[in-house]
Amino acid sequence: MNSSLKMARDIDGKAMAAIVLDEAAAQVRELAAQGIHPALAVVLVGDDPASHVYVRNKILRAGEVGIRSVERRLPAECSEAQLLAVIAELNADPSVHGILVQLPVPAHINEQAVIHAIDPRKDVDGFHRENVGGLVQGHEVLAPCTPSGCMRLLEQTCGDLSGKHAVVIGRSNIVGKPMATLLLQAHCSVSIVHSRSVDAPALCRLADIVVAAVGKPRMIDASWLKPGAVVIDVGINRIDTPQGPRLVGDVDYDSARLVAGAITPVPGGVGPMTIAYLLKNTVEAARR
Repeated sequence: MNSSLKMARDIDGKAMAAIVLDEAAAQVRELAAQGIHPALAVVLVGDDPASHVYVRNKILRAGEVGIRSVERRLPAECSEAQLLAVIAELNADPSVHGILVQLPVPAHINEQAVIHAIDPRKDVDGFHRENVGGLVQGHEVLAPCTPSGCMRLLEQTCGDLSGKHAVVIGRSNIVGKPMATLLLQAHCSVSIVHSRSVDAPALCRLADIVVAAVGKPRMIDASWLKPGAVVIDVGINRIDTPQGPRLVGDVDYDSARLVAGAITPVPGGVGPMTIAYLLKNTVEAARR
């Protein structure tokens, strides 16, 4: 490789997440002085190992900023009615400000019914239809954590986003659609690329900002990118290598960093921001 090539700079999600957590901790102290003690309820159904890791990390980070955690663990065979009863109990508890049901839930439980059972004022994931609709209409709501974290990284990297062309790869309700909405609110011109798009790489090569959220390891390589583009890689994919399992993004990092101006690594990019904004939403719910 030519040593004169200029490599993209890494966007440090860990460092920015630490700043967001410090902000949350300061707000927790302000609320505590008013007699308000933010609390996050985490509901886990079943024994999925990855879900257990995610829940443990969320509870650990919550404790670090002074947020009280309330855990509800249910067996995999619990009924949908039992889970909804737990959510109703937490909705009615004034000492609980945020409710998170760790997804995915077992197949026999309707995930949408669970999401929409949560009081939208306590919906710190930002998935409830009232929060999603409010976001589209430009209201102040609890916005989804991953897109919010991505926006913070973009603002820190690019400054004013107004007028930039952003391409979001993926149209999920959790990342793609709310990401596009937040970029529109920041006055970007926004395109959404998905499985039915014609010549997706050509569309991406027009973008100043590329947000990849498709769940396909290393799908986007240098040929998709305009020189100097800012790349936000939301993907977290576990792959097997001769050296053992490793995590990679939706972007082929080694290839993309030869073309991009800045890029989030995986891990260490978007992931820490998601948890940071979950706690920021919890504090915001308590403040409201």
